[in-house]
Amino acid sequence: MAEASGVSATTASLVLSGRARELRISEEAERRVKATAHELGYRRNTLSVGLRTGRSQTIGFVSDTVASSDLAGGMIEGAVEAAHRRGFLVFVGESGGDPAVERALVEAMHDRRVDGIVFAAMYTRAVALPDGLHDGPAVLLNATAAGRSAVHSVLPDEIGAGRSAAQVVVAAGHRTGVHLIGAGPGLEDIPPNSTAAVERLVGMREVFGAAGVEVVSAHRCPKWMPEDGYAATREVLRRHRPRALVCFNDRLAFGAYQALAEAGLSVPDDVSVIGFDDHPIASWLRPRLTTVALPHHDMGVRAVEVLLGLFERRRRANRIPVVHRVPMPVRAGGSVAPPRAGNA
Repeated sequence: MAEASGVSATTASLVLSGRARELRISEEAERRVKATAHELGYRRNTLSVGLRTGRSQTIGFVSDTVASSDLAGGMIEGAVEAAHRRGFLVFVGESGGDPAVERALVEAMHDRRVDGIVFAAMYTRAVALPDGLHDGPAVLLNATAAGRSAVHSVLPDEIGAGRSAAQVVVAAGHRTGVHLIGAGPGLEDIPPNSTAAVERLVGMREVFGAAGVEVVSAHRCPKWMPEDGYAATREVLRRHRPRALVCFNDRLAFGAYQALAEAGLSVPDDVSVIGFDDHPIASWLRPRLTTVALPHHDMGVRAVEVLLGLFERRRRANRIPVVHRVPMPVRAGGSVAPPRAGNA
């Protein structure tokens, strides 16, 4: 193998063990070794590598309903891609939110000698960690620990997202007639256990307060579904003529669109609307909804990177848990525009 590639045996071994970039082996040498391996039908003996390194080159991914979620499934895709680039396989297990199944899955992952576990939640919240999760390196994805824990977390930057949504509204020229759909006005006026609602509201209030924007009303919705957005928007329209609606997710915005259309109001000519999540529904609304995207794919990538960083530092975790925030980008649509003269 080494002779056919024109490199030393040590270089060939390091390339085939996935350590070429780490040890700064040239891309050309890496390419030749891999091409030769392919031509010769070489297959890496993962078991023997594991015996030498003490690693199985596998990662466990345990979640509640991430795998079966159309929106959050990108976290698994990102995790698998990041793991594959570093020569790791990912074992995925889904608990359906059952604590007993979570414990069994974590035990099963450790029985299979995974090198570490990503423990993920479908929506951002504090979770009770199953027994055994601390038995090896672990990272929480889209979740924080409900109790004391030294496990790192990877979360979307929801405060930054709230700022971004408010900045879009402010940049369009809206200073009055702004209404919130889904949560607020106070930080206590949120759906149960919704970390996203609190943090998005914190970011919005910061920007709106600095810009002197009038937030006329806020409507807490126990569930963020289209029917809730529809009902809340109808309530707004009974009392006000809004200029902009900031909806705490895209499903609420979908309901808001319907209520506005029934009232004979156009988006964005009469009322601007912005949402969060970049749910598939956003691309079907007309005009397309401007939304602040949940970066599920990037979060999955970051979780694996953090976990592999723990391997490389040869320690389970820091004593103080670190929260890694992943930026939430704005996906511009056609639903936000400057207020028209005469809107009151």
